[in-house]
Amino acid sequence: MSLFVVDASVAIKWFLPENHSDAALRLLTQQHTLYAPDLIFSEFSNVLWKRVQKKEISKSEADSTLDGLLALHLQVQPSQAIVPLALEIACRVNRTVYDSLYLAAAIVFSSLLVTADAKLYRALSKGPLSAQLIWVEDIPQ
Repeated sequence: MSLFVVDASVAIKWFLPENHSDAALRLLTQQHTLYAPDLIFSEFSNVLWKRVQKKEISKSEADSTLDGLLALHLQVQPSQAIVPLALEIACRVNRTVYDSLYLAAAIVFSSLLVTADAKLYRALSKGPLSAQLIWVEDIPQ
């Protein structure tokens, strides 16, 4: 069994068809323990809100999609406990504290952050935190 931290860019792919959805779904179909900072719920909901605003999904679809995320057995890390580390990371690698919360969780749990956020991945994949990061398509099968 593997342990991964997932970000909202991966979680949204579990419910809405997007590029890399098949790879993201492998995290749910295999024996993995999945962690995320509590921030994932607001980021995920914000994506749903944007989709409703663009009329890509209905409010009812957004509600049921959020229910789906809430029903998953994610191990949730309170942000309060890791925000000091996230701030340190953000200042060190020039990324937002939001993104850095996921990295902080990966460090705390000695795991990898799985992301489908190409900008985040490109920014960090060659730096000092690259060992904490894995691209969604690179999840072992």
